[in-house]
Amino acid sequence: MSVPLLWWDAPGPYEVAFSTRWGGVSEGAFESLNLGLLTDDAAENVEENRRRLCDAVGADPSCLAMNRQVHAATVNRAEAGARGREGDGLWTDERGVPMLKVTADCLPVALARREGQPALALLHAGRLGLLEGILEAGVAALGDGGLAAAVGPGIGPCCYEVGGEIAAAYRSRFGVAALRGRNVDLWTVAERVLRDAGVPDVERIDICTACNKEFFSHRRDGGTTGRQGVIGYVA
Repeated sequence: MSVPLLWWDAPGPYEVAFSTRWGGVSEGAFESLNLGLLTDDAAENVEENRRRLCDAVGADPSCLAMNRQVHAATVNRAEAGARGREGDGLWTDERGVPMLKVTADCLPVALARREGQPALALLHAGRLGLLEGILEAGVAALGDGGLAAAVGPGIGPCCYEVGGEIAAAYRSRFGVAALRGRNVDLWTVAERVLRDAGVPDVERIDICTACNKEFFSHRRDGGTTGRQGVIGYVA
């Protein structure tokens, strides 16, 4: 089975793509391209899915760099093949080091340096991470160089109803545009944070993972679900 991808036409020598839930070997609630190891899916299935994803983007799976995601604002420099360090962002200016961030309603975000030495960052930006400052940390990691960003599929304002405490935190931090009634608009928040951090070029893939069954969704599926993600490297 081929691996369907949503490609970002990044401005530079980059290969960056967002995955769907299809193209892998997992079954049941994790059908089929589940990229998340911290699920009840079989570990061998997840590793095969990651290998297929790497093959689909022309990356070496033995060099795949990942973090142990903790919904915070830590961005680590990627090391080829390293996977256990805590953090919700990875960046590199080294060619040929593929990075992967996984999501299941949170936003997968890619940042690319347009000028100077090529550099790429991939971020896992969920409700807590956005409040903690994960996007600002990603921008800081890449520094100057005229950045561009792509915000991938995540739960949309159509489906992300939250309680009063969360709504108040978002209203206080990001303003009234962060909310649509009782629902949080992560897409708009992410774009505004990136632009305020100095990223003039922000592309959005406004696909709601809870609405669209082409994607895994933690909320829609009651927590028993897989993970899609964003994969990328400096070519």
